[in-house]
Amino acid sequence: MTDTPHFPLSAVVGADDLKLALYLTAIDPKIGGVLIEGPRGMAKSTLARGLADLLASGQFVTLPLGATEERLVGTLDLDAALSDGRAQFSPGVLAKADGGVLYVDEVNLLPDHLVDLLLDVAASGTNLIERDGISHRHSAKFVLIGTMNPEEGELRPQLLDRFGLNVALSGHTAPTERGQIIRRRLDFDNDPQRFCAQWEHQQQSLREQCEKARSVLASIPLDDEALALITERCFAAGVDGLRADLVWLRAARAHAAWRGANAITEADIDAVAEFALRHRRREQSPPVPQHHLPPSAQNANPSEGQGQWGEMPAQALPVGARREVPSWPKKP
Repeated sequence: MTDTPHFPLSAVVGADDLKLALYLTAIDPKIGGVLIEGPRGMAKSTLARGLADLLASGQFVTLPLGATEERLVGTLDLDAALSDGRAQFSPGVLAKADGGVLYVDEVNLLPDHLVDLLLDVAASGTNLIERDGISHRHSAKFVLIGTMNPEEGELRPQLLDRFGLNVALSGHTAPTERGQIIRRRLDFDNDPQRFCAQWEHQQQSLREQCEKARSVLASIPLDDEALALITERCFAAGVDGLRADLVWLRAARAHAAWRGANAITEADIDAVAEFALRHRRREQSPPVPQHHLPPSAQNANPSEGQGQWGEMPAQALPVGARREVPSWPKKP
């Protein structure tokens, strides 16, 4: 008995920004995955599942909301270790997702202890299980895709920043598009195999374009000119840390590869800017350096221009320092 096929990504109507973000992640998984925000009924999970078909492994693993720690990381059979002299490992979700997609629906409702485990593994690419002096280590490299409805609660800042790209879906869809969406969904539900066969040509073209982009990705330089433009704009947006700069640069290169170019242009940088900045942008920009201020402002009392960053001006922050802000920004 064959599994029911997933709705093909090429048949999805609208959601162009999200589809582009997923394409870029398929081209360069090191971008760090995608956080998809939007109200219920926006086919967020359908779109997320479509990514698996664009990856080499095609693996798509879901982390259930009520999962236990053992379900996530796996278990070690100590009885087998005592009798056979080696630990018998039962793989969890992290092991099954290695090389593919790890999908977390309602990721903002994930318990804190699972968030901590997920953060550790996502950063290292390795899952380590230890029990009573016995340990097992395995590779756990995956594309992390999360969906959430912002009305149901915020996401922890540490996990929010771990997602490379962030896309928000609007619940307001034009009548014409709504009709197309419903018609295609009805056709798929009526006969999934036939529907997928009808879209196989477009789906294969999409796979081939992603594969071609992956093959040329490494030949596109992460040049200093593109990096300088990105770092200036990250500074202007007041983002913390350096992850935004790195993700933005990788996404811009993947976008150049997607359109068949051999170098990053400003158009590539602009095309992915909101994806990289949306969940990292602060409500207020950092203070303007003194040499950019008019003479009258430069001669003002220094204590009058400290703002929320305190006494240390932005350009004097030590390397690696983190600016503290009163609260996490509201989503636009």
